[in-house]
Amino acid sequence: MVLYTSAFPNSFLQTLHSLAWAFIFPCYWLTDRLLVSFLPTTYEKHQRGDDPCYLRALCLTIIIPICLALLIASLPFALIGFVIWAPLQSARRPYVYSKFEEKSEASMATGPGHWKTAGGRSFCFATANVCLLPDSLARFTNLSNTQIRSWEVGKRIRNGASRPQIKIYIDSPTNTSISAASWSSLACPQGGENVNRAISTGIRRTSSMDYKGDNFIGNCSEEGKDSKPGGEQNDGDTNSCTSGVQVTITEPAEHLGENKTEDEKCQTPNHKQREGDGVSLDSNTASRESLIKFRIADGAMDSSGAPNNKFVYKASVMKKASLKKKRHLGDTFDHELSAFFPANLDFLCLQEVFDKRAAEKLKAQLNPYFQYILYDVGRYAWHSCCSFKFLNSGLFFASRYPILDVEFKCYPNGKGDDSLADKGALFVKVQVGTTPQDQRIVGYVSCTHLQALAGDAAIRCEQLDHLLDWLADFRKSTSSLSPTNPEDLLAFDVLLGDLNFDNCSSEDKLEQQHSLFTHYKDPCRLGPGEEQPWVIGTLMDPEGLYDEDTITPDNLQKVLESEEGRREYLIFSNGRNHPSSQKGRKVPLKSCGRRIDYALYSEEGLNPDWKVEVEEFSFVTQLAGLTDHLAVAMRLSVSTGEEDP
Repeated sequence: MVLYTSAFPNSFLQTLHSLAWAFIFPCYWLTDRLLVSFLPTTYEKHQRGDDPCYLRALCLTIIIPICLALLIASLPFALIGFVIWAPLQSARRPYVYSKFEEKSEASMATGPGHWKTAGGRSFCFATANVCLLPDSLARFTNLSNTQIRSWEVGKRIRNGASRPQIKIYIDSPTNTSISAASWSSLACPQGGENVNRAISTGIRRTSSMDYKGDNFIGNCSEEGKDSKPGGEQNDGDTNSCTSGVQVTITEPAEHLGENKTEDEKCQTPNHKQREGDGVSLDSNTASRESLIKFRIADGAMDSSGAPNNKFVYKASVMKKASLKKKRHLGDTFDHELSAFFPANLDFLCLQEVFDKRAAEKLKAQLNPYFQYILYDVGRYAWHSCCSFKFLNSGLFFASRYPILDVEFKCYPNGKGDDSLADKGALFVKVQVGTTPQDQRIVGYVSCTHLQALAGDAAIRCEQLDHLLDWLADFRKSTSSLSPTNPEDLLAFDVLLGDLNFDNCSSEDKLEQQHSLFTHYKDPCRLGPGEEQPWVIGTLMDPEGLYDEDTITPDNLQKVLESEEGRREYLIFSNGRNHPSSQKGRKVPLKSCGRRIDYALYSEEGLNPDWKVEVEEFSFVTQLAGLTDHLAVAMRLSVSTGEEDP
């Protein structure tokens, strides 16, 4: 299949479209600015509270008439541009494909080489609704500065995903035969010389890892002077000292291309945990969470060449229980509330990237890490039988693995405000490896955004029906059955996106019982109306986005760790239409909050000897202050069942 690298089939149509948009843009921008003047966010209201009222009135008196005059003057040009722009959309392609060609983090990443090692691979997926609408529309969810937010969203995701993964083992002083194990993913300077480093060092436990934000510049070497060799022991705390520590740091694969052999370059960036990595926590005295402070003294350079100095992040500590304990509690994989995206993130699906300029900024930030990107997905104006579309689908897909096939489908039954956007589903086939016999190993990643309005359960269920049919057709049309090109081996089939219903609300019962959940597994779900005990909602109260407790990833992580914090800052089903009424509510709530962002996987179509399991599941707060949704991340382990040659 040919991947479209431009929105139009030839340069003439592309130039004509750019000219038409140049006529339309001044009118569009002035309208957006006028609406912004009457839709301040709570943060702006707080800032203006210290200014005299007459200054605000004076500004509006001067600015609004000028904007209105310019808007009226631009209307004739906008009309001419619209007459040219609208018919061109029938020739527009449904997405734009970008491949980062320059030598960079992405181009040095390990590709889809031969799967020779026994035990299989692991792949990490993430999804987030980033609310990158035109600025005036974003303010209805208490967000502003779409262009600035898009740049910051891309930077935070890239910084979180490109850090090395650090595995920490701690011998418990209460029982020398038991180790408390933690996964800590710390952001540290890039470009280390060693791939894997085993460090025997003294570290101290703290109640929280230091996270100072993506732009924090600190002197880690000076802070490190406070740490003592060996474990630091506090009076009265029998679990605060350690008898031995081993730290293994795995650098991101993209920095290792020059140091690997050809066979090593054929491996995927993530590797399945070895059996020896798991340790027992059967002892009642062993801590289930080992909070480790790790200091890094090296410097770093960002993509622009500016020094980042020393980044200090809050560690994301995975709860590693013994297999016996997991079996009793029903926990078959690790789960966490994390202040940043997982290290070595392989696939990213975003929703509500509606603004084209914001999509370009986002792509520019992510391309150095994700080499393959699909953006500006969907069509505008009239197309087929759909109503007029002012916005595209808002879907955005980024991958570290080559994209083989792509298809986008628009939901034909959008209603109300949602019908103004080309909401639909994006289906992507990626190549993640080959067998020694040169048979391709592939994966399917689907991204979607369903109808958002309350009371539209029947519409969402119909869209889910379309989604399953389109998925089946896409897999059938992209399978290789010719004798010269044998059928591809399927490693995974993942569905990500904002489904706009949760698993606990009484008004969403119809969606909860949809056949989607017979084809795809939800790691957070026990059944219709019943969630795992560790699950939290992903939809935040817009009124609380700029509170001190939620404005940074670290603060938001801490506040959501408590039931009281979740009650105050998350949206629950009985407060969906009145989010502002949530503040300060103390009444008990039956659910965990509205979890409308999903990461699902399917086992259908896999090789009979292969097995897919969830390794980790995360709710991510790294986009705090930039969107009203929490991001969701899932790491899948694909076991091939093969033996070493």
